[in-house]
Amino acid sequence: MTLKFITTTELGRLSKWLRILGYDVVYYVTCKKSDLFLKSLREDRIILTRNLKLSKPTSRKVLFIKSTNYKQQLKEVIETLNLKVDRFRMFSRCVICNRLLKEIPKEKIKDKVPPFAFKTHENFMQCVNCRRIYWSGTHWLNMDKVIAEISKAKRRKSK
Repeated sequence: MTLKFITTTELGRLSKWLRILGYDVVYYVTCKKSDLFLKSLREDRIILTRNLKLSKPTSRKVLFIKSTNYKQQLKEVIETLNLKVDRFRMFSRCVICNRLLKEIPKEKIKDKVPPFAFKTHENFMQCVNCRRIYWSGTHWLNMDKVIAEISKAKRRKSK
């Protein structure tokens, strides 16, 4: 079973990065604590937070994130929960709305992406919800470098 998460409002960048890794992440901006816990229970989600009050020991699954740096936050989650970075799951979710991406034929997006992207790429993905279009441009390479850096640090620590 794949883990699912809820991140509280101060962890927006972490939400985005977990989505890049292919995890289902609800970015929770409402401040109502009871709703957060109820959603966590109903959907079997782990709450990730920097809020000390929310992270007090309870019967709920809550992980307090110590760092304020998104790379360190991601590293904390990966190490604490022993997450595996699966290259086949990466870039499978919309970083904006969390929905799954689907392949879309190149000819259908010609006027929806920059001309250079259309000319230099063959494979495109689209969010089934917000219709945002993705392709493996340089930003994907940069994200891949960050993930490799975090994974390398994890391997060094485990030796």
